[in-house]
Amino acid sequence: MEELYWKKEERIASIIINRPHKKNAFNLKMFQKLSVLLDEIKKDDEVKVLVLCGADESAFSAGADISEFLQNRTSAEKAKQYNAIALETVEKLYHFPKPTIAAIRGLAIGGGLELALSCDFRFASQESLLGITAAKLAIIYNLASTKRLIDAVGTSIAKDMLYTGKLVKAPEGKEIGLVHRVLPEDELLQSAYEYAKQLSERSSLALNGTKEVIHAVLNGAIEEDERIEQLILYSFESEDYQEGIQAFLEKRKPNFK
Repeated sequence: MEELYWKKEERIASIIINRPHKKNAFNLKMFQKLSVLLDEIKKDDEVKVLVLCGADESAFSAGADISEFLQNRTSAEKAKQYNAIALETVEKLYHFPKPTIAAIRGLAIGGGLELALSCDFRFASQESLLGITAAKLAIIYNLASTKRLIDAVGTSIAKDMLYTGKLVKAPEGKEIGLVHRVLPEDELLQSAYEYAKQLSERSSLALNGTKEVIHAVLNGAIEEDERIEQLILYSFESEDYQEGIQAFLEKRKPNFK
């Protein structure tokens, strides 16, 4: 079985991280493969929502495979090359146009939490552990992922997590804003997919457009530029808009294209 693959059920795509003997730690090839999978799913018009999860309950992902560091991160130049590939993939997930859900069981550490923070929603099992342990390896974390952590938990808590490298249990993670929902392990995937199904029944035009608007706000926009304005106005001319209005008037469930 491949270490990273995707499957589709109805309008929901799932990317499965399948390297349990390494707690789903990512090697460089897996970062490259994830980028390819995201491109494939993006092009599939049938897919409306993406779920990212580990193959079993042992881990979502324990981060980057440290055993590769002696080969790929032994100098600033090598680290730059490695980081460029890994961070490009993380950014691609963050900017993925369709709604994304990280279903976290077990560990989400370092690069694993980076991937989860790049998703729109994080569902975690009660016993899962989350953290960024870069300080324990004398690594300064990258700016984009640090910003996402701060956006999720605030500056002081982000400093606490990054300075100490501590691991946070999911219930505490929910209290500080790191995860959105905490569930028993045997209910986690079902809950995540139920939510994904709910989203898949909404208009992709509205979901994807709203995600773009939210990202613009997070990047500092306080006024609509031409791109955002046209995006909003176009929605009023779409088939989905006509269907939504008609379904409301007829008191039925809309069938969005």
